[in-house]
Amino acid sequence: MNYYIYVNNLEQEGALYIHHMEIYGTPIFMPVGTQATVKAMTPEELKDMVEAQIILANTYHLFLRPGHELIKEAGGLHSFMNWDRPILTDSGGFQVFSLGALRKISEEGVEFRSHLDGSKQFISPEKAIEIEEALGADIIMAFDECCPYPSTYEYTKKSMERTTRWAARCKEAHTTTEKQGLFGIIQGGFFEDLRKQSAEDLIKMDFPGYAIGGISVGEPKKEFLKMLNYTTPLMPENKPRYLMGVGTPDYLIEAAIAGIDMCDCVLPTRIARHGTAMTSHGKIVVRNATYEKDFTPLDPECDCYTCKNYTRAYIRHLINTKEILGVRLLSIHNLRFLTKIMDRVRIEIENDNLLTFRDEFYKKYGYSKEN
Repeated sequence: MNYYIYVNNLEQEGALYIHHMEIYGTPIFMPVGTQATVKAMTPEELKDMVEAQIILANTYHLFLRPGHELIKEAGGLHSFMNWDRPILTDSGGFQVFSLGALRKISEEGVEFRSHLDGSKQFISPEKAIEIEEALGADIIMAFDECCPYPSTYEYTKKSMERTTRWAARCKEAHTTTEKQGLFGIIQGGFFEDLRKQSAEDLIKMDFPGYAIGGISVGEPKKEFLKMLNYTTPLMPENKPRYLMGVGTPDYLIEAAIAGIDMCDCVLPTRIARHGTAMTSHGKIVVRNATYEKDFTPLDPECDCYTCKNYTRAYIRHLINTKEILGVRLLSIHNLRFLTKIMDRVRIEIENDNLLTFRDEFYKKYGYSKEN
């Protein structure tokens, strides 16, 4: 089912109610703006060149710097970063739990040391909601614990149950319900019974949308697909379904086939900074000597600004001389490549042809269904 994202809280089933925007269809890919900016991109470029619908910002990083109080004083993230379309903020949970030895989990919340200066910090479910309400994003995420892969059944069960209790506390603390949609996050690692329990418990809380967390965390693709295709049908059909942290073309297509509406990932801008481009025939590392005299576009089938105006040889030169423009041009291309794939996915859904498109894309891109 396609969902549509509406302005002004229109009471229509199958809609995601968001301010600041026109009507857009799903499934969509959402670029990540960790520090209230998608790296190397201006908001105007994201709208005009990438055609991004929603972008993400990171609660953990913005809490530490410049601080949610300052952003609130500036009028919220939309005003602070000059972005007049929707914003989603994660809860900071994934970043906090990635700190490993630098954090300590309790029922109350997570105590951790800042990666910036080592200062002691604390985020509870209530604190996460306080921060996200101050940031003013349209979609905010409940505070959760993301288990590493692999984790034992016992650890995963305790983590999942704590995430459920934290979700209830987030919902209780959430006051800006008319302006911000709070999504619950289904956890449970790679254990089907835990995923089922997590989904059932969160659905009872009646969040306006639901996310799948804790997959695409280093597991084999076969395990990813198994848990994706098991968990997604457990989620309500009349509410948006968000798969967190997914950004390779094959995973985006598989997510859409499973019934996911929203995906995000830092991958397209991250690999751009290392001189890598996604193309219709697979990834290319444009900084390599192979492209020194290649005067063709990154991808002849791409309609982006970069491919219309610049060659592989020129971009290789920029990357190897560490010119900022090279990273910018690759970022524009990679982001547009993914948003264009999702444009195509929406068309193929309408034409009931998504599986055929997936198979054709895999063959062309050099993917297999196993890896």
